[in-house]
Amino acid sequence: MGLTEVLYSPIKPYRTGYLHVDAGHRIYFEESGNPTGKPAVYLHGGPGAGTEPRMRRLFDPKKYRIVLFDQRGSGRSTPRGSLVHNTTWHLIADMEALRERLQIERWLVAGGSWGSTLALAYAQKHPRRVTELVLRGIFLGRKSDIAYFYQDPSGTAALFPDRWAAYVAPIPPAERRNMVRAYHRRLTRANSRTAQRAARAWSIWEGATSHLLASRAEIASAGRDRFATMLARIECHYFVHGCFLREGQLLDEIEAIRRIPAIIVQGRYDVICPMRGAWDLHCAWPKVELRIVDDAGHSAFEPGTARELVRAITGFAPKS
Repeated sequence: MGLTEVLYSPIKPYRTGYLHVDAGHRIYFEESGNPTGKPAVYLHGGPGAGTEPRMRRLFDPKKYRIVLFDQRGSGRSTPRGSLVHNTTWHLIADMEALRERLQIERWLVAGGSWGSTLALAYAQKHPRRVTELVLRGIFLGRKSDIAYFYQDPSGTAALFPDRWAAYVAPIPPAERRNMVRAYHRRLTRANSRTAQRAARAWSIWEGATSHLLASRAEIASAGRDRFATMLARIECHYFVHGCFLREGQLLDEIEAIRRIPAIIVQGRYDVICPMRGAWDLHCAWPKVELRIVDDAGHSAFEPGTARELVRAITGFAPKS
């Protein structure tokens, strides 16, 4: 079964708008589906990737009031690529402000990759506002999680040595002991050529490893200048600061969300957010259901992963 058959039919938002928050940030949001349906919010990855229309298609539009928003500096939110007042805790505050703006009491929270990180952090901060969690490609924001993909030669690099060579190329050998910090220096420089080269290499590394079988088109789209710069700047900003989380925080604070019904969908061959993170979360939270997709990598839109996400979200939908 292909992706088209797995997802619900394409829909358009019935409402779009901007939420004005601090430091000049304007947060783009949209609502689609059933205005009187069960509220659900989907958290995009990156951080910095922004939302895309097919995220709406994970939800039954007859049963869900679907909320998408672009996190600070991402997608249609402005100012694009801004790192000012852009932390995990600012994003959580934005979610609460948006929930209140939309007059939603509680909502299902779904997200993958960085979206799973933000979903967990939000739920631990505001557990009474979350009806269920649907998480994909678990990223716990630990030093080891960041190093596996961006630093460790025995991590993702061991599977993609050709792509790794292109990723490290913009960084002189003397600076490669801390690749995230070295990239951060370049991505935050005024020299646009230096920043663009670094952003392109960073984003292509992610795009080339995000699918079990990545197409040339998917890799090329990851290197688009505007998208690459926004994604790389914001991701690197978060990762150089440890995602603004205390080391091990999301596992340490599981007790706050232990009673929330939750499902994890994890691609077995995810090399960006390897299955170890999902397994560690499952071990700390045994009641959470872990669904392993044996024919998938990292992307939410590989058919097997999308199928399980749709099944999980549909399973939490109202029965009538």
